[in-house]
Amino acid sequence: MSRSRQGSLVSFRPDIKVVDCTMRDGGLVNNFQFTEDFVRDLYQANIRAGVDYMEFGYKASKEIFDPKKFGKWKFCDEKDIRAVVGDNKSGMKISVMADVGRTDFRKDILNKKDSVVDLVRVATYINTIPAAIEMLEDAKAKGYETTVNIMAVSKVNEGDLEGGLELLAQSSVDVIYLVDSFGAFYPEQIERLCDLYLNIGVKYQKKIGVHAHNNQQLAFANTIEALSMGASYLDATVSGMGRGAGNCYMELLLSFLRNPKYNKAAVMDFVEKHMLKLKAEGVVWGYDIPYLLTGILNSHPSSAIQFIKDGRTDYSVFYQELMDNTL
Repeated sequence: MSRSRQGSLVSFRPDIKVVDCTMRDGGLVNNFQFTEDFVRDLYQANIRAGVDYMEFGYKASKEIFDPKKFGKWKFCDEKDIRAVVGDNKSGMKISVMADVGRTDFRKDILNKKDSVVDLVRVATYINTIPAAIEMLEDAKAKGYETTVNIMAVSKVNEGDLEGGLELLAQSSVDVIYLVDSFGAFYPEQIERLCDLYLNIGVKYQKKIGVHAHNNQQLAFANTIEALSMGASYLDATVSGMGRGAGNCYMELLLSFLRNPKYNKAAVMDFVEKHMLKLKAEGVVWGYDIPYLLTGILNSHPSSAIQFIKDGRTDYSVFYQELMDNTL
């Protein structure tokens, strides 16, 4: 069933939820080494901006990842979150992400009554969906809201994707995310995929979210395309901070949304105080030709990240290398 667009450019939808992923996706840029002032100020900025959820980082396993090599937000210990938010008396909810196979979820994700976290987001590939469902049911039983991100769907054939979505939709998960992991999708493809996700969402009473990457300068366009089709959970990061090409800019998204509860001025103040400083210190993310090329070829951005780290500028040679690896 093809769906009609929801709302117009001058209306707002009360079902929209904005999720700030700056510390989680942005943490992939600087190994989660954020200063205390950065985290506290971002928390306050998000509250003032009317953001609905703030994702503090990952619940990664300390058996798999060495805490000496990462900042604390790779692990999101309860005491560290509470040091920032206290009991979180604000109207904004707190989120963490757990990757399938990279978290000791039974031990490290506490019962909701013992945690200030509200939402557990599970990230999975198509072939690990049964393990993702196990994690989702564990989190739901502990009292959390839950979402699931199926990563790298641009590499998945439609039959497998439909089957995976059906499995997830039959679980207790609250929100299923359409994720453009490689920044490879165009708005027309997002529209078609939203039909698939939203039809399954209606069938099983699940909400749909979108998480876009900016390899082709389309993260914002693809996000508002998804929301116009009916997606209601929208991921964004301040100044687009995220792995490689980064994500949908929070400043753009809040400027687009017509709900008067959202306040982009609070985010712009944070950009002035913190994001300009990060850039000046040499922290690198955002659109660049190497990421454009991996996006065009639907490839993981790791090769582009290495290309930039190596200081290379031989773009045509890199393009041929990518082509050789893609064919």
